[in-house]
Amino acid sequence: MNKQELIRKIAADAGLTQKQAAAALESAVKTIEDTVADGGKVSLIGFGTFEAKERKARTSRNPRTGEAVDVPASTAPAFKAGKEFKDKVNK
Repeated sequence: MNKQELIRKIAADAGLTQKQAAAALESAVKTIEDTVADGGKVSLIGFGTFEAKERKARTSRNPRTGEAVDVPASTAPAFKAGKEFKDKVNK
């Protein structure tokens, strides 16, 4: 499912126009992005949790040359699925 298909499904399920559904989806995604970027956490009970995870600096290997490469520390977005979501996927 792509973004446009998701917007159509939201509009049909919620009785909204596609324009209203698109605005709601954009707002939700932007809010999650802004919250996680500011170091916060967004928990949707039953669905999952969005948060930022710290990655430590490490040494890796270039697979082509075998040369050691230093990978700097970074922060990455992460999603952990909630129990209800996991159960639905694993039924």
